[in-house]
Amino acid sequence: MSQSRPVGWPSVLPRIFTSDVAGLTGFLRTVFGADGKVRSGAPTEIRIGDSIILVSDGSGVREAMPAFLYVYVDDVDEAYRRAIAGGAESIETPADMPYGDRRATVRDSWANVWQMATHRGN
Repeated sequence: MSQSRPVGWPSVLPRIFTSDVAGLTGFLRTVFGADGKVRSGAPTEIRIGDSIILVSDGSGVREAMPAFLYVYVDDVDEAYRRAIAGGAESIETPADMPYGDRRATVRDSWANVWQMATHRGN
């Protein structure tokens, strides 16, 4: 039986186009503990927890295209502090939500919006 996608990959992958793949990848490592190496000529595969994000420069074919992503982290307050220290702009400081998440939102230097949360239960 043939595999329609690489082994271990989900059916849907977010993809961010940026003119600064190395910078954005560094930010994701700092804030979310992301793993992955910058690749030339192919999308950079960044893993955050059990998720994969593809980061690309567009190779002159696509313009920068930011994303809005919701990311679960172990400690939203600490991730928020790392994001601000990494140059992100605060949109929403950490606060408890009625559905059990403690959530914060930032905009990084590449115009991506990251809503990060730690689920604490309902």
